[in-house]
Amino acid sequence: MIWNEEAECMAPGEKTKLQLEKLQEVVERAYNNVPYYQKRFNEAGIGPEDIETLSDLEKIPFTTKADLRDAYPFGMFAVPPDDIVEVHTSSGTTGKPTVSGYTREDIRIWSEVMARALTMAGADKKDVIQNCYGYGLFTGGLGIHYGTQNVGATVIPISAGNTQRQVEILKDFQSSIITCTPSYALYLAEVLEKEGITGEDLNLKAGVFGAEMWTEEMREEIERRLHLDALNIYGLTEIIGPGVAQECMDKSGLHIFDDHFYPEIIDPQTLKTLPEGEKGELVLTTLTREGMPILRFRTRDITSLQSGECPCGRSLVKMDRITGRSDDMLKIRGVIVFPSQIERALLKIPGLEPHYQIIVTRPQHLDELEVHVEASPALFSDEVKHVEKAKEMIQKRIHDEIGLRVNVNLVEPESIPRSEGKAVRVVDKRKFD
Repeated sequence: MIWNEEAECMAPGEKTKLQLEKLQEVVERAYNNVPYYQKRFNEAGIGPEDIETLSDLEKIPFTTKADLRDAYPFGMFAVPPDDIVEVHTSSGTTGKPTVSGYTREDIRIWSEVMARALTMAGADKKDVIQNCYGYGLFTGGLGIHYGTQNVGATVIPISAGNTQRQVEILKDFQSSIITCTPSYALYLAEVLEKEGITGEDLNLKAGVFGAEMWTEEMREEIERRLHLDALNIYGLTEIIGPGVAQECMDKSGLHIFDDHFYPEIIDPQTLKTLPEGEKGELVLTTLTREGMPILRFRTRDITSLQSGECPCGRSLVKMDRITGRSDDMLKIRGVIVFPSQIERALLKIPGLEPHYQIIVTRPQHLDELEVHVEASPALFSDEVKHVEKAKEMIQKRIHDEIGLRVNVNLVEPESIPRSEGKAVRVVDKRKFD
């Protein structure tokens, strides 16, 4: 089933025409109503009238997270305060949070794109969706909530945390779709296994997992342990929240709802636009948001784009799975390393639990990587020589993946902290040295 066939299966020529019309409208709205954009346009020597084609988007300066923080709290709003009906923020863990304001029309758009996303996961009116994303200022919970209600399915607004209660609800309410971070899905699987609850005891058919990077190997692990289709969802507070893009059951990339969010890929060093298929940093422009239009937002997420009709019938442009972030990649002794590369190597090795942390230090002016990874109970209780052999195998697999030797520390089962939100995968101690 396709939620909005007209929008999701639009012919390329028709899509381009629609995108240009919406782009010209949003540029004019941003220029006339947001002082930040008027200032940036004037500095660049351009005006709304200079946007005559989609490629003219490249004339517009980028918007960064720092720009949004500088505008805290309401400096990026394009409508009077009375028209804002809802406000969300990012986590703000590294300074002021970014604020996102929504009009009634923005909430309708959010509900629409989330209905499309959930329909890709097989949702309809008969489904019970257990929403484990956090409610409140974080966009995850309410975004899923609005989409579920739009579809007409039953939403269980359980929010994040209280894992024992989550397990009880999964079983008793026979939830058919679960939404949470992939790391929390694995933690739930762990708890279910301890309580002797199997896939046959549950009614899960799909999971909508996002808010953190995860690999194809992690997908396979989740699907094996929870007996469902694990699908990737993508979004950002700055753009709208979850519902910017979603995987369909073909699992060959995430469909971007490009009638609402226009994507570009740039080289994060040169800032030049890259052609389709090349990997770089994703840049997004909101085409329809009223309350807070955002032009050319640098997401820092590394991916590539592909066009063409999907086997599911949709013609929406696809983005590949996020492989890292241009601002969280680790540079170790001159080599660029993404945490997802290490995860990919670890999940190929039997006898390991899918829980790990990467510790970065600089003991003597040289960066060092140490990977803490949980052994299975059987491996951890095995003879020392077997444990040492396992460590050597892990070091070799990681070396093959990233080209660097790393120190591996096999730790006891359940010793790495579990997260009910985003997992903390990297602990960078260099800044404290």
